[in-house]
Amino acid sequence: MKQAVVGILAHVDAGKTTLAEAMLLHAGIIRSAGRVDHGNTHLDTDEQERSRGITIFSAQAALSWNGVPLTLVDTPGHVDFSAEAERTLAVLDVAVLVIGANDGVTGHAATLWRLLERYGVPTVLFVNKMDLDGADRDALLAQLHVRLSDGCTDFSDLTAPELHEAAAATDESALDEYLEQGVLFDKTLRRLVGERKVFPVLFGSALRDTGVDGLLDLLAWLPEERTWPAEFAARVYKVTHERGERVTWLKVCGGTLRTKDVISADPPEKVNQIRIYTGAKFELAPQVSAGTVCAVTGLSQVRPGDVLGAEPAQPRPLLAPVLAYRVEPGSIDEHTVFSVLRELAEEDPMLGVAWDDQLGEIRLMLMGAIQLEVVRERLHQRLGADVAFGQGSILYKETIAAPVMGYGHYEPLRHYAETHLLLEPLPRGAGMQYGTVCSTDDLDLNWQRLILTHAMEREHKGALIAAPITDMRITLVSGKAHLKHTEGGDFRQATYRAIRQGLMTAKERGDAVLLEPWYRFTLEVPSGCVGRALADLTRMHARFDTLDSRGELAVIEGELPASELGDYALDVAAYTGGQGSISCVLSGYEPCHDADRVIEEAAYNYLEDLPNTPDSVFCSHGAGYNVWWNRAAEMMHVKDDPARQRPYRPADPSFFSR
Repeated sequence: MKQAVVGILAHVDAGKTTLAEAMLLHAGIIRSAGRVDHGNTHLDTDEQERSRGITIFSAQAALSWNGVPLTLVDTPGHVDFSAEAERTLAVLDVAVLVIGANDGVTGHAATLWRLLERYGVPTVLFVNKMDLDGADRDALLAQLHVRLSDGCTDFSDLTAPELHEAAAATDESALDEYLEQGVLFDKTLRRLVGERKVFPVLFGSALRDTGVDGLLDLLAWLPEERTWPAEFAARVYKVTHERGERVTWLKVCGGTLRTKDVISADPPEKVNQIRIYTGAKFELAPQVSAGTVCAVTGLSQVRPGDVLGAEPAQPRPLLAPVLAYRVEPGSIDEHTVFSVLRELAEEDPMLGVAWDDQLGEIRLMLMGAIQLEVVRERLHQRLGADVAFGQGSILYKETIAAPVMGYGHYEPLRHYAETHLLLEPLPRGAGMQYGTVCSTDDLDLNWQRLILTHAMEREHKGALIAAPITDMRITLVSGKAHLKHTEGGDFRQATYRAIRQGLMTAKERGDAVLLEPWYRFTLEVPSGCVGRALADLTRMHARFDTLDSRGELAVIEGELPASELGDYALDVAAYTGGQGSISCVLSGYEPCHDADRVIEEAAYNYLEDLPNTPDSVFCSHGAGYNVWWNRAAEMMHVKDDPARQRPYRPADPSFFSR
């Protein structure tokens, strides 16, 4: 059966939600289109979305056009909620990227384009607001070629010779077909779109109700008949809580999902209801087949980004929180606040929540100021009182520049565990990986599993400023247990101390690296302000790689440290008389440009950080005694022998199930 899940993405104010309303109206799903400025749109169902006039949470609606079932997914446009948009990409069959004719390809639109490319989503471009004065179709199409892809092709008329000629130029076999037939078959055009070699471009105005039917016609024309795998598989892309009930949103990618099915999660859970949503309303379904997006109740463990059944793992999200805030509960019980924040973090994985044992406070990690305000309001809704936040700070991370061994020994009286771990640097953005090369002749498999479980169960702090570690592989090399005295908690202590000892050794050798978030930016200023802009960027330690023009505006693109950005958007508006703007999105973590200053200001003293001690505990004459981290390696009981090590085995689910 032909069907498609269609996502609508755009920079804020491009008219994305207005277009979605018009599509629902044309499909007969609603009787009248809502307006963002009136706060009555059908897909912005949350009170904050309506009051702020922006989309914060993705929403869906089922419709049919020309007999083809389409599931429309509206995604957030504001940069603070890009992570919500990114998670949605994994369930899309095709995306509609809305470009405002007044703004053209903004920096955020270019970022969304790169995300669509990363996830391999076929993309249609709808140039909206063509009713505005000065909207030039040819100039906008030329800009799409320059800023996005030469494959951007006007699809206003599927029979136009220019369309077939342009599409044929993107693919060798299509060119042969075009030279032989004089046209391309519909199947070939669909293939080129599906392979992201051709990107259909349509023009219109959602507010004036022009071009909407043409967009729906194209979306119904694009899908091909598809055979899905017979075995159940699904991707989870969102979690919400409605009236105290946890709702999991997913796309079925194989087989059939029925109510009361037991999902192969850990632990297994049963599906109570299957819901098909349109805005805030839903209908219950006894079952759904592959290719369908739905919401289910009864799953309490899965999180956005998880896969179920036979579905393969998805790429790591590109976006991540960059700011950290101290939560000040005031008169509210801090455990209650922490519990509610954990619930919100279930719904949004880009919202990090942690309890700092050393400081005795709740820490909140997120994307930006607008997201913080949304969290503040949602806490008020659920708690009935206001929660304050301290001043935001940059969320730094730490890694290492070279491999290092970490040793941990824990042997107070009647306890025993020893762990040897290899810490190795990974490429930027790789995150944390875990595995083992330890022989089962030296350490039973159950102890190896326990060590890796302990390594993975907490966020380990670096030795420079106690920032979380990242981009590192931790491999179990060897270890030792005692037949009589070893308990599970002993290996927890030995593992924590081994990781910490390795990080301290790397710091002592000068191999500890402080990382900071960097933004990819697009700065647009009048031509007369370029000198000021370049001077500012140089002062902010930016790297700018392109300088282009867009009419009377100069466009500068590059990367800069998030710590240097501050309120620069307000400065841009001031020195350009409101004509300039800057848009940013996280490009990743890189070595800190002023690491010495950050480390000095942090004044972190590892000796006072008792929960993260690098020292080991040995036993002599029936009493345990402490050994400093820099002497622990020479006192270990096990001598590492590379000849006894086995091939590397990653600590994936199959390793823990053996």
